[in-house]
Amino acid sequence: MTLIKSISGIRGTIGGKQGENLTPLDAVKYAAAYGCWLKQQVAKDHHKVVVGRDARISGHMMQQLVMNTLVGLGIHVVDLDLSTTPTVEVAVVLDHADGGIILTASHNPKQWNALKLLNHKGEFLNAKEGQMILDIAENESIDFSEVDNLGKITTNHAYIDLHIDEILDLPLVNVEAIKKAKFKVVVDGVNSTGGIAVPALLEALGVEPVKLYCTPNGEFPHNPEPLKEHLGDLMNMVVAEHADFGIVVDPDVDRLAFVDEKGNMFGEEYTLVAVADYVLQHTPGNTVSNMSSSRALNDITKKRNGTYTASAVGEVNVVTTMKETNAVIGGEGNGGIIYPELHYGRDSLVGIALFLSYLADLRISVSSLRKTYTSYFMSKKKIQLTPQLDVDGILKSMEQKYASEEINTIDGVKIDFEENWVHLRKSNTEPIIRIYTEAKSQDEANILADKMIDEIKLIADI
Repeated sequence: MTLIKSISGIRGTIGGKQGENLTPLDAVKYAAAYGCWLKQQVAKDHHKVVVGRDARISGHMMQQLVMNTLVGLGIHVVDLDLSTTPTVEVAVVLDHADGGIILTASHNPKQWNALKLLNHKGEFLNAKEGQMILDIAENESIDFSEVDNLGKITTNHAYIDLHIDEILDLPLVNVEAIKKAKFKVVVDGVNSTGGIAVPALLEALGVEPVKLYCTPNGEFPHNPEPLKEHLGDLMNMVVAEHADFGIVVDPDVDRLAFVDEKGNMFGEEYTLVAVADYVLQHTPGNTVSNMSSSRALNDITKKRNGTYTASAVGEVNVVTTMKETNAVIGGEGNGGIIYPELHYGRDSLVGIALFLSYLADLRISVSSLRKTYTSYFMSKKKIQLTPQLDVDGILKSMEQKYASEEINTIDGVKIDFEENWVHLRKSNTEPIIRIYTEAKSQDEANILADKMIDEIKLIADI
């Protein structure tokens, strides 16, 4: 059982001892710390927070604890109930709220849950803000409101529809072309809120949805991370239904992956690549993804005469770099699309709408679209070190060894070779170096990763 406290929120497994797992007491403690921090940002009679959740089993319990804790602080709550992470982000802005909380553990299994915290822009908190909340929680210096100043809860179930309306109004979402194409798409909603939101979006676009695991009961039918090894049922149903393609999202709908009409994975890394390709053709500009994402986005950006920038790993870092570079599209290689024309957050729904617009424009199959992009293959490994070893020193030695190559050190050490790259990152919690590589074949990626592991062991003398 686990409890993880970080600058991006608190997450853990449900049940067990307080302080070691995500228990009701922990939920109240950190919700109170967030509410206290929010009240410190601007003085007003009543602040307002939007709260939504994915469909995992513990969600209703956790949401009631969080909302009523905020009420006890004199904060008004807008209850979205079952929702998606990007919908809550959009709702914070549309409702002129002071912040937002999403109860979701993203792609983690059903025993996990988390409090994800947003600012008044509907964006995740930065490191400084997150640390302030952790400090408040640890100091337990929280002052609750008197009885006459308690907050109130109002329920609003309209925000998924309002989110979809915002997407349909985007200039690059070609609603008429999508309707004329008469697409048929299989949707794996992993029995969470994607099963509500994705079919609703498709129907609004005139697409026929075939629902697979779209009952939002939190009983995940497979590992909820949208990877190839978990998606056999979706692959088979796309072929059996003669569908144009398949869609899978994670439980809170901020990661997106496609299956082509032949039942093959489009490639989670290529979700962002394809959407960016479409966006850049209509609105030329810059792109951003994190340092562990595929080089394919850089290829497309250069082809469309833009500039690609790699950020540190983490959505808040991607967003910060996107703002600094005025990027028109960005995200993460795990299928996270960030389209600032709508909002600065990973959003599977806007990704689906833009992808459908591109397909309707090209009038080709999903497998044919995939062939237009260079295929890259990744290897992800790690090396365990002893606690007394200087991990920073080892990474510095690797940086110096490859000083003649293109080096990026904003998050560990990334070495860009002509035909491939390697990204070395240390763990924040244990003496581990993570090794990510990418090349034009799986064998090359694996060989490069093993070569780096051998060189690190030589430097560390292990």
